[in-house]
Amino acid sequence: MGTWPLLLLLLVATAQAQVCSVNQTFFEIEENTTLSAPLLDIYVPEDQQVTLGPSSTLFAFRIRGTQLFLNITPDYEENSMLQAHLECKRGDTVVTQLRVFVSVLDVNDNPPVFPYKTKQWGVPEDTKVKATVIPETELEAQDRDRDDILFYTLQEVTPGASDFFSLAGVNRPALQLDRSLDFDALPRMTFQLLVRDTQEENKQPSHSATATLILEVQPADLRPPWFLPCVYSDGHVCIQAQYHGAVPTGHRLPGPLTLRPGPIYAVDGDRGIDERIIYSMVTGHEDGTFSIGADSGNLTMAKSIPSPQTFVLMVKGEQADGARYSVTQVTVEALDANGSLPRFPESLYRGTVALGSGPGVAVQDAAAPPQPLRIRAQDPEFPDLNSAITYRITNNSNFRMDGEAVLTSALLMQAGVFYAEVEATNTVTSGTATTVLEVQVSEQEPSPTGTTLRPPTSSMPGGPPGMGTSPSPPSASPGGSSAQTSKPGTSLPTSPGSSRNPWSSGTPVNEESSTAAKPISNGDRRFSTVEMAVLGGVLGALLLLALIALTVLVHKHYGHRLKCCSGKALEPQPQGFDNKAFLTKDEANWEPAPSPPPSPAPPAPPKPAPPDAEPQEPSPHSPAPSHRVPESPAVAPDGGSPAAVRSILTKERRPEGGYKAVWFGEDIGAEADVVVLNTPGSEVDGAGDSGSEGGGDEGADAGPGGRGQDAPGTDSIYF
Repeated sequence: MGTWPLLLLLLVATAQAQVCSVNQTFFEIEENTTLSAPLLDIYVPEDQQVTLGPSSTLFAFRIRGTQLFLNITPDYEENSMLQAHLECKRGDTVVTQLRVFVSVLDVNDNPPVFPYKTKQWGVPEDTKVKATVIPETELEAQDRDRDDILFYTLQEVTPGASDFFSLAGVNRPALQLDRSLDFDALPRMTFQLLVRDTQEENKQPSHSATATLILEVQPADLRPPWFLPCVYSDGHVCIQAQYHGAVPTGHRLPGPLTLRPGPIYAVDGDRGIDERIIYSMVTGHEDGTFSIGADSGNLTMAKSIPSPQTFVLMVKGEQADGARYSVTQVTVEALDANGSLPRFPESLYRGTVALGSGPGVAVQDAAAPPQPLRIRAQDPEFPDLNSAITYRITNNSNFRMDGEAVLTSALLMQAGVFYAEVEATNTVTSGTATTVLEVQVSEQEPSPTGTTLRPPTSSMPGGPPGMGTSPSPPSASPGGSSAQTSKPGTSLPTSPGSSRNPWSSGTPVNEESSTAAKPISNGDRRFSTVEMAVLGGVLGALLLLALIALTVLVHKHYGHRLKCCSGKALEPQPQGFDNKAFLTKDEANWEPAPSPPPSPAPPAPPKPAPPDAEPQEPSPHSPAPSHRVPESPAVAPDGGSPAAVRSILTKERRPEGGYKAVWFGEDIGAEADVVVLNTPGSEVDGAGDSGSEGGGDEGADAGPGGRGQDAPGTDSIYF
């Protein structure tokens, strides 16, 4: 009995030695791991061979000899479990089958991926707050790492967009609305959606991805029509305009009324929808005086108004789809038009035209050539009557008005500056206004800057004929009509021309009234430029001759002080010998000096001055131009001799010295009529002798009682 168990164990060991076997049948390997060493060793009997069975993972293993190798780099996302099916055969008979399993462990090696790069989504403007705008399934990302948890972040690209949208959660990318949308404020918002497969940004390994979200706000019909211009209290409310206008009594205006602050015009408050507006009158149209255009909103008169009164009209602007409407008020005053005067925006208009232009040539605007000059007037009380204003030139036949344009009416053959008066007449109110037109007729083309050259004028009352100061124009305040807000389908009155800055002022002149009031032009001058140049040359020559004569006079009067005469030393001259007529301007008082007593010798009349001598200009300090030069007695140095007092006027040139005299020359030509002698004195006795001689000659002529035969006249000599 004891030998049987031993025999049985021997048979089992013999059987095991005849089959294949392995030490381990289960392995764990991280994905992306490459194994170069054998996975395991296989025990194979000598009469058998081992192969991979059909249930093995395809291409995952290989057998080299009795060793099993991993043939691939495992990837958890592709295959998380690998199997090697081992078959031991003896010939074609399978003796033993073994199975080896390799479990692939997951590693975070794949980034999350959005199924889109950019997603556009339309959001209605009236979407409720806290509503889900985009569901989670539309925004979530995919990660091949099956065990990864994704974290989302919404980043704004459009400033302020994050105030309107947010994500439902950090792991839930559903987009929800946090604030009411405003199409006018933000019609389009852009976000960047970020996803990460780790919660911490700096954790390794970590992967992320981004996508772009574009949200387009779809406008909703939230606001009624708005009458413009309006004041916005916020982005949703408009304080609408109310309109005012004035019409003349007794007249029916043919066109649309001009209203303040602008024409009747409404727009859909929802600009994104921009529904068409239809206009109608709710009240105020019962008597049929006014009517309104359904599409344009233009208010027109159906009939005239006989007496002044005020109309209050209620105008409705309704969307074409009938969803919403608004109402505003229009006040129209019918006023008496008598006394309403038009006004020119400018008191002076400047134009240019080429020399030699014939009739019908347009005058260009001096401020903006080659644009034609436009002259417009306005009626501040009735802007609708601006089209009824006519224009004409009243005082210049060279130009005429063609509507608001200035044209030439004659051939312009003279260059210069021409002035004209332009009269505006309102044919409805009969009011008139005037302004000044200045036209530069020049051979040169107008300067692009609009600069014109004006002829020189003189403000001196004694100037040459044809020259004078340019009169200043009457001031005219510009028209008072307010600017109109343009809108489609609305006819507006013609606005005034561009503002100009007048260079100078001028008044209209009437060429029929008097020659003194004619416009200043080259043709009206009595002196041409050449003549004025010749006149200047002549005056310069006369001035030069006067300076030469003055030099000679001074030399003869003071020459004795600069040179010696007859070998005598110069002696100082007493102040009493100076002729008071030659005092300085500040010292001379032009009062007659006391004359010496008459001499018993008969008076000898002085030689009259040549008739061609030109009288000198009297000093402004002289009491009368007919006074002759007063005599000044010459006082001898001794002062006690009867002959010490003598006259300084003489007809003969005396050689003796010691006194000054005025000598009426007869032999020195017509260039000088009077020569002042100041001969240096030699002896006191000589002065006394000459004094007695001279006293008889001139005593009567220079006496205090009479003037002798040399009465003042045209040949008299004046200082």
